[in-house]
Amino acid sequence: MKQSLTLRLCVCLLALVLTAVFLLPSFPVVKNSGLGNVLPDKEINFGLDLKGGIYLTLGVDVEKAVANSLAQAGQEIRGIMRSKSIQVTTPRQLTDGRLEFTMPDSSKEREFDAAIKEGFPNGQLEITRQALPAGGIRFMANFSPAEIKRIEESSLDLALTTIRNRINQFGVAEPDIRKQTTDNRIIVQLPGIDDTERAIQIIGQTAHLEFHIEYEPSRLDMSRVERGILPSDAMRIPMQGGRGDDFIIVHREAAMTGEYIENAQQSYDNNGRPDVSLTFNSRGAALFERITGESLHKRMAIVLDGVAHSAPVIQSKISGGRASITGNFTIREAEDLALVLRAGSLPAPVTVLEERTVGPSLGQESIDMGIRAAIIGLIAVMVFMVVYYSMSGVIATGMMVLDIAMLLAGMIALGATLTLPGIAGIVLTIGMAVDANVLIFERIREELRRGVNAAKAVDLGFSRATLTILDSNITTVIAAVILYQFGTGPIRGFAVTLTLGILVSMFTAIFVSRALFDLWITPKSAKISI
Repeated sequence: MKQSLTLRLCVCLLALVLTAVFLLPSFPVVKNSGLGNVLPDKEINFGLDLKGGIYLTLGVDVEKAVANSLAQAGQEIRGIMRSKSIQVTTPRQLTDGRLEFTMPDSSKEREFDAAIKEGFPNGQLEITRQALPAGGIRFMANFSPAEIKRIEESSLDLALTTIRNRINQFGVAEPDIRKQTTDNRIIVQLPGIDDTERAIQIIGQTAHLEFHIEYEPSRLDMSRVERGILPSDAMRIPMQGGRGDDFIIVHREAAMTGEYIENAQQSYDNNGRPDVSLTFNSRGAALFERITGESLHKRMAIVLDGVAHSAPVIQSKISGGRASITGNFTIREAEDLALVLRAGSLPAPVTVLEERTVGPSLGQESIDMGIRAAIIGLIAVMVFMVVYYSMSGVIATGMMVLDIAMLLAGMIALGATLTLPGIAGIVLTIGMAVDANVLIFERIREELRRGVNAAKAVDLGFSRATLTILDSNITTVIAAVILYQFGTGPIRGFAVTLTLGILVSMFTAIFVSRALFDLWITPKSAKISI
């Protein structure tokens, strides 16, 4: 018995020490003292509704995602036909979004159909054809409606994941990020942002990376170009940092996009200026090698969000899957660009449709009201427990105070965020914290009414009530876990505090409270104040 009590007391002491270690730095008096220098540098995180922050509505250009996928399908068609020794012209994307290409030898039409069916077996492509007067066949390709819908949905999901990855790398605690499929929008809430402008730049920057091959000057009528008239398969891209007349004319169809990026890091070019080095995955490396091999002595424009940051001349086939983005970057700008590319290039351009800054004044009022409600509830429960259970009620009230302290310390240790619904969870936890004590105390009373001595009644009361306490609380924890898994930010904040509160209350009621009763009640005790 003595060894068991000693072990309980050691565990209780360890829990108290850990609670103090994580909770004390939240008090300014401790944080600014010498003790604060040795304690963990962690404080409780407040949500957007309590601390303020930014609220963004982002629009995803899913039509651009469909166009990019169709352009990539054109590259795949060309590769398939080359492997089957079927000659087709390079697919070009028209202004209406469709792909156009021709096959000079119409006798290979059946082989062409078989190759398309093999390369696109699920009917993703719809191809119409027209016989040409000079021989050959002209093809027009587009995705089927079902495939377009799939690409749009997957692009929205991918954009959501990419934005979440960026925000996670930016270090925002408990952001609320969710999509609205009806209008292709994403809602982002970022609590407690200190550098709001930088956060918006990182999230709102599409980082849509494309590699375009320069359009052959010999195929351009410069007099028409000066009037802004270009071939249907060409487009004008402005050069980064240049004047209005500083541009490059490239093929409208991107030779490659940023979806193949495996890693991106801030580095320096040969002149010591900051740039961003890129590493492609195996598929991207092979594609980049083939593109550079086919485009020798042509310029390749590295286009980020519609602006060409550089356009080097391809001197030789580039293998190894590496490239770099140069420009007039500062180190911070290069690091931020590497961050968004590393987190994932968005499948389509994203625009900030709405931006709201939430001030902390309303949050402070909510905190004050929540704390006031928690204190009133705590005092009311304490008074009831002391009046109804006497000295045992005093122990129960002490456990409630410990519950709140351990709950807050646990949230700090886990990096959880306290939201307004989370404060509601704390208030609910106060009421639920005494539930286990009430079950135990009523069991002890039943044993005392049967004539059992105080020590035996305490032992039976705890042992027989424990299973009931575990059963009722674990079912609530399961429900809270489901809320956390499928809920959005505010709901998850409530689920976190509720789950931690239940676990802590079970620990204090079953373990800590039992240790105190064992210290108080000896085997020779004749009665107990309950």
